[in-house]
Amino acid sequence: MRWSISVRADGDRPMEREEIVELADAVARWEGIASGIGTTSYAAQVVVEAPTSDEAVDAAIELFTEAARQAGLPEWPVAWAESVSEESEFEEYG
Repeated sequence: MRWSISVRADGDRPMEREEIVELADAVARWEGIASGIGTTSYAAQVVVEAPTSDEAVDAAIELFTEAARQAGLPEWPVAWAESVSEESEFEEYG
């Protein structure tokens, strides 16, 4: 099953535009988008395949951490993650 996972890491300084652009580039391969310009956090939404929500979140956190490292972002702890299955999105609009 495909899942859309949102992940956020919180830190202690505002994120610059260029940093979030680098994160967006790093998560693009997972149909990702990034946010956080001007805030004390950075976040991304990625799409992963997994049998359950918990497994999808675990996989997305790994991808997110890898992408943040690749983008040269501070190693801040993950503060929040949320999953939405592709099926539930279709049910909501069906």
